[in-house]
Amino acid sequence: MSRFADSRINAISPYVPGEQPRDRKYIKLNTNENPYYTSARAVAAVDGETLLNLKRYSDPESRELTAAIAARYGVDCAEVLVTNGSDEALAFAFYAYCRQGVCFPDVTYGFYEVIAKLFGCPCEKISLLEDFTLRPSDYFGKGKSIVIANPNAQTGIAADGGDIESIIANNRENIVIVDQAYADFSDWNAVPLIKKYDNLVTVNTFSKSRSLAGARVGYIIAPPQLIEDIKKVKDSFHPYNVNAVSSVLAKNAIEDEEYFKSTVEKIVKTRGFLVDGLKEYGFEVLPSSANFVLAKCAMGGERLYKLLKDRGILVRHFGDERIKDYIRITVGTDSETGKLLNVIKEILDDEKC
Repeated sequence: MSRFADSRINAISPYVPGEQPRDRKYIKLNTNENPYYTSARAVAAVDGETLLNLKRYSDPESRELTAAIAARYGVDCAEVLVTNGSDEALAFAFYAYCRQGVCFPDVTYGFYEVIAKLFGCPCEKISLLEDFTLRPSDYFGKGKSIVIANPNAQTGIAADGGDIESIIANNRENIVIVDQAYADFSDWNAVPLIKKYDNLVTVNTFSKSRSLAGARVGYIIAPPQLIEDIKKVKDSFHPYNVNAVSSVLAKNAIEDEEYFKSTVEKIVKTRGFLVDGLKEYGFEVLPSSANFVLAKCAMGGERLYKLLKDRGILVRHFGDERIKDYIRITVGTDSETGKLLNVIKEILDDEKC
């Protein structure tokens, strides 16, 4: 770092994204991307006029996309704010509501701690139980904002909807942010609760279930007074935050319900195939409601990650103490998943020799 950097910058350990290597072709199961192409309807909607008009700034209100999101969830446009990926949504919400303190689980999306430190938000990490589930009462009456990823970003475990609601209900004087990056792969969504609770912010993304990770589109659904707060942050930082091409892609992707349902169904089915295969080989697999699984075997997470990478398959390994023996595997296509399981079997057979 330079001698000019603010001391807070020097103290931050930035979030480390999953590998995007260019040295060879890998079966890429490390960053929870959707293995299926973006909706053909969405891609076809990006016409020549859209591209030629990139000379103009994008709509700072993202009105057409906002209306499409509102229609999809049965909410008002005033309850939706479109962002440049869900990470930007989280950053805006942290800046608006977490400066006096924030808490979140000890095993969860690593970006929470990074953004808290960047904005000077005092943060408290609350330990998950031994089985990596959360105990709702640990979050009651905290006197600070709360962030819960549901399903959880590292474990894939989804808390019961009633448990999430109890956390919201027992923190009425503070904001509860529910990060729903993986909610479409589960059977519960917090969005309807915004009509009941004025302290709920839901953060959502097009990156996972809508196959638009490269377009960088996220959105917040929350009561209108909270959207006003967060929009003030957005307009003070990044008023033209979503580009015109991404807006067109996202609008048409969220309207292509048939394709969305078909890809989610495929991923959920393949997830079961992956879990069964790993268990057959002696892995301990956490129950997942996301598009990935967290699993461990006797050889340890880091060694298995390296052996898989050597054989052309990328998975994710985290050095955090509680999950260092695990690997996180994105659910790929049936073909990719079958190849992964075959390679794992080869590795395990080699270990026995």
